[in-house]
Amino acid sequence: MILPDPVYGEVMVAKFVNHLMLDGKKNTAYGVFYGALGVVEEKMKGAEKPALEIWKQALDNITPLVEVKSKRIGGATFQVPTEIRADRKESIAMKNMIAFARKRGGHSMAEKLAAEIMDAFNNQGGAFKRKEDMHRMAEANRAFAHFRF
Repeated sequence: MILPDPVYGEVMVAKFVNHLMLDGKKNTAYGVFYGALGVVEEKMKGAEKPALEIWKQALDNITPLVEVKSKRIGGATFQVPTEIRADRKESIAMKNMIAFARKRGGHSMAEKLAAEIMDAFNNQGGAFKRKEDMHRMAEANRAFAHFRF
């Protein structure tokens, strides 16, 4: 069981920090996350929402609903679109946000993560594009949906 984080008391934040953490440095990961929310708070004063709500909305915006899985049938491999479980959706969204934040140019990880959060909130950026691509792949392979396992 994952305990909620110390500042907001949210289990979701704790899960995100666990994904963000490298080499078991959880305090550093918390510092990066709270720093990123601080930057988001600064830059999005006109949003009329607290930074935590912006982060949650950003995660919702980059959460995929379907993915394609490879299934081999009679010597041919098909990309079969399948729906994703709720816990996996959340995990994929968090991992994508962190991965694209790490790839970004910027000074500190907190600033890069803040930029990715704001982009995802505004339906743009790398993580949002990844979700769109996943949906596009599933749509293109809809003909193979009857192979669902």
